[in-house]
Amino acid sequence: MGPLAGYKVVEIASIGPGPMCAMLLSDMGAEVLRVDRIRPSGLGLAIPPRFDLLNRGRRSVAIDLKKKEGLKIALRLVEQADVLIEGFRPGVAERLGIGPEDCFARNPELIYGRVSGWGQEGPLAHAAGHDINYIALVGALHAIGRAGETPVPPLNLVADYGGGALYLAFGIVCGLLEASKSGQGQIVDAAMVDAVASLMTVFYGLQTMGIWTDRRGENILDGGAHFYDVYETADGKYISIGAIEPKFYAELLHLTGLDGEDLPHQMDRTKWPEMHKRLRAVFKNKTRNEWCSIMEGTDVCFAPVLSIEEAPNHRHNKTRGTFVEIDGQIQPAPAPRFGRTKPEIQGPPPEPGQHTDEALADWGFAEEEIKKLRKAGVVA
Repeated sequence: MGPLAGYKVVEIASIGPGPMCAMLLSDMGAEVLRVDRIRPSGLGLAIPPRFDLLNRGRRSVAIDLKKKEGLKIALRLVEQADVLIEGFRPGVAERLGIGPEDCFARNPELIYGRVSGWGQEGPLAHAAGHDINYIALVGALHAIGRAGETPVPPLNLVADYGGGALYLAFGIVCGLLEASKSGQGQIVDAAMVDAVASLMTVFYGLQTMGIWTDRRGENILDGGAHFYDVYETADGKYISIGAIEPKFYAELLHLTGLDGEDLPHQMDRTKWPEMHKRLRAVFKNKTRNEWCSIMEGTDVCFAPVLSIEEAPNHRHNKTRGTFVEIDGQIQPAPAPRFGRTKPEIQGPPPEPGQHTDEALADWGFAEEEIKKLRKAGVVA
């Protein structure tokens, strides 16, 4: 039903951005076949497969790519695919025999999506790294945190998922659109360090303009401004305020009862610490729910700070169906939404190799051939 229905994707198992990209494509209707290792790789966290929600919505085959016959299977799958996703360090796919040139020889129209931290070339290309390192190198980590304190890692949402998965998915869809006109495939090189730099574009512009500084926690969007911050309430919970525009700021002052006081101008940075102190005292006078009853749905730009457990039960999220439950697991629903081709989750996360026989059969392998491959330990 989704807008990518009819497209076929081969995903070489990896961690983080590769699986999320594959999940996004599957949520949009693509048929994704995940090629898992026969033996556990030891990569990433030891998450039982049924809880590894990034692997939802596709079938899994287990193939030993280091065996000649296993490589042949993978390349036969590639021949039928529109997209391949891999997340190895540079050069590994080539050494396995499933690099871009190997695949283009079998399928010239293939979109070869590869995601890495540092990119396919450069002084750091072959070094290990994680989200925290990639956001550190391009100025993002330095910018996040309170004034006078150390930078704060923003989960691994920025590089792994915002920079890696989303930019890879965007690149793949761009490649598919271009291939529909040219008839030629190409490589999509999604480097997280490049993508996070791209996400930081606006801040580089603001710094050049002179209204953003490298002093963490002193700017308009990093908690430096009293009208764009998080405040504790009387019950030890938190609310978020984002009243940047003057009319929204006026509403904030009105609903907090401060509009009758002699206050400094909103953009007087020298008074931001003083106004922070004033608002902290005001918000501590009521519970989170009391502030919700006063501010939620107004133009203050307000929302309660909800936990992962609380978020699915909020009335707005429930009305929109932002979260769904599958096999007893609450999880985010597919996004974005479409008016005609409705995305949907195609199934729960598979066990590695769960669909080896049926998926290979659907992709053109004979029953006797699959039995021989299993007996030889090439598939599992």
